[in-house]
Amino acid sequence: MNALQIGSFFGQIDFLQYAEFMIRILAACVCGAAIGYERSRRSKSAGLRTHIIVCCAAALMMIVSKYGFADLAITGINADGTKGADPGRIAAQVISGISFLGAGIIVKHGSTVKGLTTAAGIWATAGIGLAIGAGMYFIGLFSMVTISIIQFVMHRIRFGNESWVETAVDFNVKKDENFNKEFFDRVARWKAHIDEIEITDDVDNTMHYKALIKISADIQTEEVIFYLSNDERITRFSVIPDIPG
Repeated sequence: MNALQIGSFFGQIDFLQYAEFMIRILAACVCGAAIGYERSRRSKSAGLRTHIIVCCAAALMMIVSKYGFADLAITGINADGTKGADPGRIAAQVISGISFLGAGIIVKHGSTVKGLTTAAGIWATAGIGLAIGAGMYFIGLFSMVTISIIQFVMHRIRFGNESWVETAVDFNVKKDENFNKEFFDRVARWKAHIDEIEITDDVDNTMHYKALIKISADIQTEEVIFYLSNDERITRFSVIPDIPG
């Protein structure tokens, strides 16, 4: 490698190009924050920080994938193992590699699967980061706006499985032959479905109810708590509301 080639090797990217790279990474952070904001508001495990980091890292990897091998094009340079190198392989691995985050987010809760929307959002955020890292600002920003709108709007307009919320109730009630019928009547009045229920006879003249109820999203958790707290026969209760993914 002669002096001219060495100079080209280290001078392949000038200061202005590095400044643009930094702008791309910052823009990716903004896009990740816009998508992660909605997830954070809904108290999801992958929220604002996760989306920012994913989008920022994806942009960085795309920049490395696109520009990190520019020196290979210099005439006369053929470092060991670089012949026939494909710069796009790093970007390709981002798409498949992001799956490890998605696998950690998706969990099964009762009869439902949670985290699918968040996992899909993480995957999309990585794609937006790649687009911005490649310098495709318009398509990256357009995708960010589109996904953000979908996230906010679709959680206000629920349909299908998203119109139901699984709520776990656990309570003790003094023995009363009428309570069982009254409880099931109340569940029917809520237009809810009992997915799982376990009723055990405790030794202190109480019955222990443990149920997983699928309730319409229109029924507020406060209504369930109000019912349980205002029945004098119930001595103890807990309510664990679920939040659609």
